[in-house]
Amino acid sequence: MDQELIDPKSHRQLFIDDHAVFKTVGIERTLHQPEDCGAVIRPDKSLGQTGTQTSSVPQWNSDKNLWEWWYYAHQIDGSPSLLLYSTSEDGIHWENPALGLHEWRGSKKNNIALALGSEHLAHIIRDENDSDPQRRYKALFGSSGRKPAVSPNGFQWTMLDVPPVPSADTSCFTYDPIGEQYVLTVKHGTNWGRSVWLSTAKTFGDFSEPELIFHTDEIDWENRRDRVREIIENPAYLTPPIIDDNDYIAEAYKMAIMPYEGMYIGFPLIFNPFGAIPPPHMNFTRINQNELAISRDLHNWTRVADRAVFLGIQPWDGINYGTNQISVNDRPILRENEIWVYYNGHRLPGDRERYRQFNGNKELFRLNIDPAAFDDSSGLCLAKLGRDRFVSLDAAGTGWVITKPFMWKGEKLRINSDARWGEVHAEILDAGVLPEDSDGNLGPDTFDALPGFVSYKGETVPMTGDHKQRAMSWHGNPQPPIDRPIQIRFVMRQARLYSFWLE
Repeated sequence: MDQELIDPKSHRQLFIDDHAVFKTVGIERTLHQPEDCGAVIRPDKSLGQTGTQTSSVPQWNSDKNLWEWWYYAHQIDGSPSLLLYSTSEDGIHWENPALGLHEWRGSKKNNIALALGSEHLAHIIRDENDSDPQRRYKALFGSSGRKPAVSPNGFQWTMLDVPPVPSADTSCFTYDPIGEQYVLTVKHGTNWGRSVWLSTAKTFGDFSEPELIFHTDEIDWENRRDRVREIIENPAYLTPPIIDDNDYIAEAYKMAIMPYEGMYIGFPLIFNPFGAIPPPHMNFTRINQNELAISRDLHNWTRVADRAVFLGIQPWDGINYGTNQISVNDRPILRENEIWVYYNGHRLPGDRERYRQFNGNKELFRLNIDPAAFDDSSGLCLAKLGRDRFVSLDAAGTGWVITKPFMWKGEKLRINSDARWGEVHAEILDAGVLPEDSDGNLGPDTFDALPGFVSYKGETVPMTGDHKQRAMSWHGNPQPPIDRPIQIRFVMRQARLYSFWLE
C-alpha cells in the first residue's frame, strides 16, 4: 500500500475532513454547532452605552492569573466609542477595574484603556514568549490599514516604524504556533465582493503583502437565496426593514483562523444581503453567519460539511444579542476539553428610522419589540463546543471507518466519541494487507483484522457512553506490530466518532 503516513502521535486526527480517512461504509459526516451561553459582557446602560463590540478575544495574563479583554463600548449620545478593559478569573464573569488612566465625565475612576480620540485599536494579543517585556503585548491599530504596535502592559503603545497592512474595516489576527508566525486576515474586494486576504509575519511588524485566500462563489449565491427566504418566511426571526428583489451575491466578510492539531480551522463570516440601503448610508440590510473551512497550509481552503452554518443567527426573544449578526471575534480558545468561541452578537438589522420609513414599524409590532432594544444593540457573547467536536462521523446503524496508515509503538489509542446509544470497536489491520473483492471494494467479508483485534470474535472491548478521551482496549491485551504501518478499523453502531490519537 503506497500511502502517506498520518501522525496521530503528534496530533489528534479529527474527522473534519478526509485527511485521516482511508475508507468508510455506512457513515455520514455531521457538523456540530456549539452550545450558546449568551452574553458575558453587555453594554452598561447606566453609563450611556448602547452596545459592545471587539475584534479581539480574551488574553490570559499569567502574571495576574486573570483573563484580560479589550473592547469598545458605543455611546448613546453619539460621542466616540470608548476602548474599555475588563478582567475575569473564569472567562465568564467580568469585572471593570478602575485603571485611573483617562478622565471621563470628570473622573479617572473608570476602565478606559485608551484616550478618547486615539487611533482605533483593531486587535491585541499578549505574547508570553517574547523575551523583551516591552513587547509583551502586540496590537494592530487603524481603521483603513493595520499599523503594528507593541506595549509592556496593553495601555501605553509604541508604533513600529513599518508600513501598515492595507485592509478594509474588518480583519482577524492571531499567532500561529504551527508556522511560528503572526497571521492576519484582512478584507479586500474581488469579483465576489468582500473577500479574505492573508498577510503573515515571522517577526511582528514585518508583514507580507496580502494574498487572496478565500472568497464566495455560486454555491454561496444559492445559499444566500435559501437563507434569506428562511428568515423572511419563518415568523420566529426578525426580518430586516429593507428587502428588494435583486439577486445579490453572498460575500466573505472576514475569517478568524484557529491553528488546531496541526491544521487550520477557519470561521468565515458569510454576508447575505436582503436589500440595498439607499444613500447616504449605502451598504445592505443583511444577516451574517459563520461557517467552517479547513486548510493545511493557510493558503488553500476547503469548506466543511457542505457549508452548513456553524454559528448562526437566533430567533428573536428579546434577550439574546445574536438575532441579526453573529461574528466570531477571533481565534477560539481551547480550555481543557472545551473550545470557547467568543463572538459579537448584534440584535437589529436597522435603526428606528429605517424600520419606520421602509417597514412602517410592522415587524417591530409583530414581534412586540421593546423600543429600548435599539439602545441595547450588541454584546460580547460566548458559545462552547466539546474539544475536537466540530464534525463527527456517524453510524446510524452499523458502519465502519478505516484510517490511513500510521506507525504504532505501543502507545494508548484514545478516541473522542459519543456512543451513549451504541458502541465503538477498534480493530487493528496490517496496512500492507487489505484484500479487495472481485469488484475492487474493501469490505468486512474481504479481510480480517490481526489476531487478537477482531471485533466479531469478541476480542475487542467496545466503548460505550460519551467520552472525550477514552483509551481503547482488547481482551487479553495483545500487542500490535511495531515494525510496520497499521490501520485502525473503527466498527460503529449508533455512535459518533470525532477524533483519535496515540498517547
